[in-house]
Amino acid sequence: MSGRISLVRAFAVVGGWTMVSRILGFARDAVMAALLGAGPMAEAFFVAFRLPNLFRRFFAEGAFNMAFVPLFAKRLEDGSGAKGFAEEALSGLFFILLVLTVIAMVAMPVLMLGLAAGFSDEPDKFDLAVLYGRIQFPYLLCMSLTALFSGVLNSMGKFAAPAAAPVALNIILISFMALATAFAAPVGDFLALGVLAAGFCQVALVAYAARKAGMQLRVRRPRWTPAMKRLTALGVPGMIAGGATQINLFIGTSIATFFTGAVAWLSYADRIYQLPLGVVGVAIGVVLLPELSRRVRADDDEGARSSFNRAAEFSLALTLPAAVALIVMPGPIVDVLFGRYAFTPADVAATGAAVMIFAIGLPAFVLQKVLQPVYFAREDTKTPLKFAVISMVVNTIISAGGAWYMGYLAIPIGTVIASWLQVLLLWRGARAFGDAAAPDAQLLTRMPRLILASIVMGVAVWFGVDLLADALATSGLRWAALLALVAVGGAIYGVTALALGAASIADLKAGMRRTP
Repeated sequence: MSGRISLVRAFAVVGGWTMVSRILGFARDAVMAALLGAGPMAEAFFVAFRLPNLFRRFFAEGAFNMAFVPLFAKRLEDGSGAKGFAEEALSGLFFILLVLTVIAMVAMPVLMLGLAAGFSDEPDKFDLAVLYGRIQFPYLLCMSLTALFSGVLNSMGKFAAPAAAPVALNIILISFMALATAFAAPVGDFLALGVLAAGFCQVALVAYAARKAGMQLRVRRPRWTPAMKRLTALGVPGMIAGGATQINLFIGTSIATFFTGAVAWLSYADRIYQLPLGVVGVAIGVVLLPELSRRVRADDDEGARSSFNRAAEFSLALTLPAAVALIVMPGPIVDVLFGRYAFTPADVAATGAAVMIFAIGLPAFVLQKVLQPVYFAREDTKTPLKFAVISMVVNTIISAGGAWYMGYLAIPIGTVIASWLQVLLLWRGARAFGDAAAPDAQLLTRMPRLILASIVMGVAVWFGVDLLADALATSGLRWAALLALVAVGGAIYGVTALALGAASIADLKAGMRRTP
């Protein structure tokens, strides 16, 4: 029972801070949409920002949430030099990423040609993307170090500082856009500089938190020790497996550059469906891996299975209604959040269509976060890598082949199909670990009830959109109308879920108590 209690409390801490970050992210993107719309500067910024984010998924979430955390947690548990191991990892990561950053900044035109081949016919936009890429790429180094310190803190059961760090990015970017407006300077230039400043701020925050927790790490001369060989053996496949979604988005971005405005539309759509994915998926990924690693080390198979099932139940309980809402009313959501000034009605319609498709894949995106730790906690990164490669091939075929028939919408379609395929492969492959990922009686009972409660909410929201159509289109009223729809939809879902037995107030209260 204690594992369940600690999981729910940790999910609440990480999810709460992530919610704050996502709300500020919406504010950031609303300002960005109003100032830049889906124009050339916006597309150049989004493409340039995608590059360090892609590598960040590899060297940060990929390598360390899937390889570093189980190894560090093991040493922390048995007292076998956890701090020394973390310093070795820090030193090696810093050296590798410093070299990579220098090479990437020099070779940025070549990298940008691979990422944004469609910009090659527009020299000004391409040159701007190269400039922004060079300014922002050191963000990779900062965020990878942030991920290492965050992995240390998460393994120690301290989730608040790592979860709060992303808030700094949005606060700084909003502030830099305000400065650009005040001085009548190019907004895109200030955004790129803001990303770099935010990176240094985030790594400083988590490094300070680690020092307060007794883990003041120093950068040493990198050494090729047996521990680093093991970390590399696990980390390289983990980088690709954990970054599969980002690779799919990278492929999608490259294809989107051939369609004017598509990069911005998909980026804004990504921001919307990333709210529930971030709040739920990030919390699951951050909390579940250390928890499963501890239970696997203790040979607590039943506890590990229970943790997996409660994480799956928790993620579906929050993700299913979010997915239904995004499918039912993507247009009003996009219009209220971004539909003003430079962001035209055509941009709203194009972004809304992408949101609706991405929403179909939202449960799959989150379930990947639940299933992958089952492998990584057992130091198996090669099997998820195999599944990720299959997913990427399928995504590329559908996105690239379909783009010539259905335009940019082939990109989210390919991403969604590939993500569901990866979930199926991960679930089937987990049979090798016995019942580690087998649904228990509670999950099997509650899952169909969660689906039914989400459908009931979706029908209510559908009628609500018609009822509030005028308010949603009226300046000064539309924010209140959208919030009313969200509040009423959430209330209907909650009441229906409780009435159907899909959720329990007693379970929620128990889950929020502190672990002894």
